[in-house]
Amino acid sequence: MRQASHIFRIATHGQGLVEFTDKVVQWVEAQEMREGLLTLFCRHTSASLLIQENAAREVRADLQDFFATIAPEDPTRYRHDDEGPDDMPAHLRAALTQVQLGVPLIDGRLSLGTWQGIYLFEHRRVPHRREVAAHLLGD
Repeated sequence: MRQASHIFRIATHGQGLVEFTDKVVQWVEAQEMREGLLTLFCRHTSASLLIQENAAREVRADLQDFFATIAPEDPTRYRHDDEGPDDMPAHLRAALTQVQLGVPLIDGRLSLGTWQGIYLFEHRRVPHRREVAAHLLGD
């Protein structure tokens, strides 16, 4: 059994989904493993990870709109606003999604479906540099 780890650094442009599937696939392929499990972990409390459709842009826009509805920026709703009015809604959106993903590696390839991509979901309005830790365990 072998293992490898890496930190992906992802620049965001404000709220929205940033696909980084290609970077993950390239790194996994460079490890030359055939079978295993990839774990990705977002090291932030106001961003999250999703496996989501990567063909239709409307899916990403609809996801953003949905989360804005269920966790709106409303200064009268929240006590926590240390970094501005989008601070607590960002934490809520991250809590409702996930910060960790697991993807099986089968026959040397990540077992993502045809229309699936790996995304960092930025919940803050301002650009950030986010880190996603990767750990690959396999043979």
